[in-house]
Amino acid sequence: MNLIILFDGECNFCDSSVQFIIKRDPKGLFHFASLQSEAGQKLLKKHNIPTDIDSMVLMEKEKTYYKSSAALMICRHLQGAWKLFYIFILIPSPIRHIVYDWIAKNRYKWFGKKESCMLPPPSSRKRFL
Repeated sequence: MNLIILFDGECNFCDSSVQFIIKRDPKGLFHFASLQSEAGQKLLKKHNIPTDIDSMVLMEKEKTYYKSSAALMICRHLQGAWKLFYIFILIPSPIRHIVYDWIAKNRYKWFGKKESCMLPPPSSRKRFL
């Protein structure tokens, strides 16, 4: 299974989210690329996604998920009780996306912003594109 997560590499919250996912993905199902990276930009173009997107993106096979849908689909694959969050997929996406957009809008204010993308630790470097 080829699961790719595109994330904001300058966002501290997004970086923490990636580290959270890695710790709960012992099978290494997920691979990562920052939206700002060359690999991330190529994937956006390949899948006809606007390059100025301000959302986490999950690419699963030929499907692409955004915002809360991406987050919930990711939870579905995580180890432990995190899978239970997938039940929120039953809430209509416009309602779920309101909460996602509110967090996304405030993420730099609440968690800060980096000057550049993080350098992954050697133990997980092979999972970054």
